[in-house]
Amino acid sequence: MNTALNLSSGPHVRDRWTTRFIMHVVLLSMLPAAAVGVYVYGLKALWVMLASMGAAILTEFLFDKLMGKPDTWKDGSALVTGLMLALTLSADSPLYAPILGSIFAILVVKCAFGGLGKNIVNPALAARCFLLISFPNALTVYSLDGVSSATPVEQLAHGNVVNVTQMFLGTAGGVIGSSILALLIGGLVLWALDIIHGQICFSVIGGFVVFLGLFGGKGFDPYFLLAHLCGGGVILGAFFMATDYVTSPVSRLGQTVYGVLIGVLGAMFRVLGTAADSFSYSIIIANLFVPMIDTYIVSKPYAFRKRAIAIQNGEEQKPLLQRIPKPVIALAIIALVSGLALSGAYSMTKDTIDAQKMAANKAAYQAVCPEADSFTALTEPVDALGGEVYGSGFGRVYINEAVEGVDAGGNLVGYAISVTSSEGYDGDITLYVGVGADGTVSSISFTELHETPGKGMLCGDPAFMDQFSGAKVAAFGLNSGNGAERIDGVTGATITSRAVVNAVNAALDFYQNSLKGGQ
Repeated sequence: MNTALNLSSGPHVRDRWTTRFIMHVVLLSMLPAAAVGVYVYGLKALWVMLASMGAAILTEFLFDKLMGKPDTWKDGSALVTGLMLALTLSADSPLYAPILGSIFAILVVKCAFGGLGKNIVNPALAARCFLLISFPNALTVYSLDGVSSATPVEQLAHGNVVNVTQMFLGTAGGVIGSSILALLIGGLVLWALDIIHGQICFSVIGGFVVFLGLFGGKGFDPYFLLAHLCGGGVILGAFFMATDYVTSPVSRLGQTVYGVLIGVLGAMFRVLGTAADSFSYSIIIANLFVPMIDTYIVSKPYAFRKRAIAIQNGEEQKPLLQRIPKPVIALAIIALVSGLALSGAYSMTKDTIDAQKMAANKAAYQAVCPEADSFTALTEPVDALGGEVYGSGFGRVYINEAVEGVDAGGNLVGYAISVTSSEGYDGDITLYVGVGADGTVSSISFTELHETPGKGMLCGDPAFMDQFSGAKVAAFGLNSGNGAERIDGVTGATITSRAVVNAVNAALDFYQNSLKGGQ
């Protein structure tokens, strides 16, 4: 008779749901979003997903064989990681991006830390951040129906109006997994099956909305908040990324704190950061706080009291307020009270804010058009662009605003054109281009330049900026004559220099074709 005892640490709880079953359910829950992605972007989206999942499976399979480990690739977690990564990518991403991302996620983030259950951050998100840092230009190219365009969140960041309905359905452009409807269907199924914790996903959304309402600049405007909720991976992150068992806290209170931290960080990056799509970083940062959260917020020991037994046996039902998690109720009350307070304060200070904004804008106009005494906004030609990438041959450039300046006698003296290039080395570059009434460039002035100190930031020095002043040309050329006015780029900052030259050329093209009608 075998009298050996099986010793293990508590709690001694077992569940009929295996890791493989849970992973397959999660995989099925992501299929609606994947299907919408293929429908909207075509087969190129399917190839990105297949490449990502194939690379994830193959990497874990080869690692298991080389290390002599059991075939862990069969549990489905690698497939989930591969598909989750693919949903965060553009359908226009080169295939090497999902392949390298999946290899990094499985080999470095998962297997190097001991395999499933031992990684410290979400593998798919870590891979996305790795790709964003390593291949920023390749991962920020988005097109819809063959036309390159900015993502809805980028348009929001530039103050443009977006179609929330299209964002909700996933037809507004962006990453493959951008359909909020499809993501909600899959996420709510996981929540209903108790596979993911509602404390996490709902507190992520709550923290995001409250912070954005308080500090987003538009109060608790429903359209503004819905537009931000429907873009930038908030729903995908809340239901599928943040709820990862391995990298989220154990206790309910800890999960709520963790979710609020993600939501607040995501909203903070959205409001104050230079990259509109930065929700991935908020989850990764929160993952690193999980050990500390679990250390200081400990679940109650497993035990039963009389009332708990009565509730379990159906003899008594929890009161309604106890059935709803207290943190959720608290967040709802905070959001309601804060919304009412902030909406009232915003209404009272709106006129002052508008006056200060107008004064700041006038100062920016006069920096590039100093001879003007007053300015008039030229909204019609700018609105006609629809917030899309301007023209061709200028890269990802957007025309934000155009005004005409007149002197004290009412004579036209020039124009101030605000233009943004999204192809800077470290983010967006925004500048005003002053163009005289005869087409001569008066000067340029940066309003947003966050490039590398000592390199790209030198584009903001007079030595570089003054090269544009006084030139009357159709276009400038970087380090090349070729019939264009030559601009000497900053040494070691070719990407930034080219982005600035393209932005100025786009402004000149807009002046010639939209403001002057091609004359």
